[in-house]
Amino acid sequence: QVQLVESGGGLVQAGGSLRLSCAASGRTGSRYAMAWFRQAPGKEREFVSAIYWSGGGTVYADSVKGRFTISGDNAKNTVSLQMNSLKPEDTAVYYCAAADHGVRVKLPSGYDYWGQGTQVTVSS
Repeated sequence: QVQLVESGGGLVQAGGSLRLSCAASGRTGSRYAMAWFRQAPGKEREFVSAIYWSGGGTVYADSVKGRFTISGDNAKNTVSLQMNSLKPEDTAVYYCAAADHGVRVKLPSGYDYWGQGTQVTVSS
């Protein structure tokens, strides 16, 4: 089993920045990808960004491209999401996810493990 714990959420004004972190523990030997998803009230969980653990390639949703940056630290088993130029529409609970096998990284169904989520609120 793998446990994922997110941190770094909070309240920020529009245009501000936040950095989310996700720490993985437990059986972390094999990892295909890690990702961030978000879910706003009344909406479906949506893809934000992913990083391929081997090679470090990254993928972003169009809505965050150029504003968010995902990074991973193999040695520390952590993945971070630097969020800049935040907008009110970025308000959501942000979830960290990990996949041990090949997966279509933009689909939540492919991930094996999920964190409990951290709230991000952007005020206008």
